[in-house]
Amino acid sequence: MFVRKKKNKSGTLSIQIISKTKGKYKVIKTIGCAKTKREEELMVLLADTELERIEGNQSLFVEHDDLVVENFVESIANDHLQIIGSELILGKIYNKIGYPKCGCPDYFRNLVLCRLVYPGSKLKTVDYFRWHLNIDISVYTIYRFLDELNSKLKPDIEKITYEYTKKLLKGKVGVVFYDMTTLYFEASDEDDYRIPGFNKDGKHQQPQILIGLLVSSHGYPIGYQIFEGNTSETKTLIPVIESFQEKFNIDKPVIVADAALLSVKNIHALQDNGYKYILGARLKNETDEIKEQVLELKVEEDKPKELKCKYGRLIVSFSSKRAHNDRKNRQKGMKRLEKKVTSGKLTKEHINNRGYNKYLKLSGDVNISIDYEKYEADSAWDGLKGYVTNTNLTRNKVIGNYSQLWQVEKAFRISKTDLRIRPIYHRIKDRIEAHICICFTAYAIFKELERLLKNNQIGLSAEKAIEQIKEIRQLQYVLPKSRQMKTKILKPTEVQAKLLEMEI
Repeated sequence: MFVRKKKNKSGTLSIQIISKTKGKYKVIKTIGCAKTKREEELMVLLADTELERIEGNQSLFVEHDDLVVENFVESIANDHLQIIGSELILGKIYNKIGYPKCGCPDYFRNLVLCRLVYPGSKLKTVDYFRWHLNIDISVYTIYRFLDELNSKLKPDIEKITYEYTKKLLKGKVGVVFYDMTTLYFEASDEDDYRIPGFNKDGKHQQPQILIGLLVSSHGYPIGYQIFEGNTSETKTLIPVIESFQEKFNIDKPVIVADAALLSVKNIHALQDNGYKYILGARLKNETDEIKEQVLELKVEEDKPKELKCKYGRLIVSFSSKRAHNDRKNRQKGMKRLEKKVTSGKLTKEHINNRGYNKYLKLSGDVNISIDYEKYEADSAWDGLKGYVTNTNLTRNKVIGNYSQLWQVEKAFRISKTDLRIRPIYHRIKDRIEAHICICFTAYAIFKELERLLKNNQIGLSAEKAIEQIKEIRQLQYVLPKSRQMKTKILKPTEVQAKLLEMEI
């Protein structure tokens, strides 16, 4: 018997094992067809190995084995490796929540998953499609999709997200947490939508929009609303809450918001519309009478007290940890102020009630000094925190609910850092809103991943898990004999294996 190479009409080489008996040739086995020189060499090696097996001469270690493996490894190209972790894990979470499919390829789904594992500009998204999905698309294809996305999908995305959050909370969303932030644009031109205004990140000269976000307990998302860049924070709360109620036809929840939204107009609007609320209070901004009463309470650790106020109940708590931080911050501020006074660069314009400048006083016409008595008097407020509420909840429950407001701040932090919602490079309104819709959906998946990691007792943060997920790859290859296309997930690390086995 021997190995024969026969050229077919198509130009490919057929590698066969042939026997010769009484002058007649017989095909014992066809190993496969080779189109390239490398495939030809590999087929011949396989044929030689098979020939030895048939003749009974095959040893445990065939001399061609190393060459076979080496040829196979050398044949692997970058485009044979596909990053599959995002689809296997994050894609399952996307499906579990119930988010929609939008054609083939599913641009919305892929843009959301990309935002989780490969956040960046839409130009970088093109790379994600290529490396994760083996799809070559133009950035303009993505832009055209974004132009049509928001008006069609946002209502459905919000409804699906709310229903899933309600399911996690066993059917009841009794308390909602509200906060807002500014999102600026890498552009110098403003329009009716992107308008300069007060920016929490100090980007006052850049066009911006505001986004108000509603979350439930544990930070599970509910909905969001976008406002023009020069909208006052205090004018956003009621429109968002009313929109939320109208969309989902639910009972009025308890509204929890920070002191920035504690305005007379907001409180009156909440009261007039029958809402219960828990709002952060600015104790040192109260009337002299209320401030005197607060200090007379002599609040102790874990023993909150309360007063009646014109907006309901003013609950006051004390924390020794907060007192330590307050004292430390005042001391730092005083050192900076003393340095400025010593430099002699302070003028009358610095005498105001902003920050630590409130400790400055003017003697005569030009002598600026520090009012140390006022500084010492401020220490009486160290560690005190106030809450205004019209609920009948116990003091500890009011404080406990308000303490979850950090979940909204965390949501914004995740969106701004891990999901890189900002800066925004788009100019067209539909694309801006579509971008935020994608980020909102990605945040919902991020929060569900966080919950699943905890339930499956995997000691990773969602951020660390995503770092592992995006390194899970599969190999795509063609069997040399049958020409059948195969895929195989490369052996995962111990951590990656746990993530793949996680119950979703």
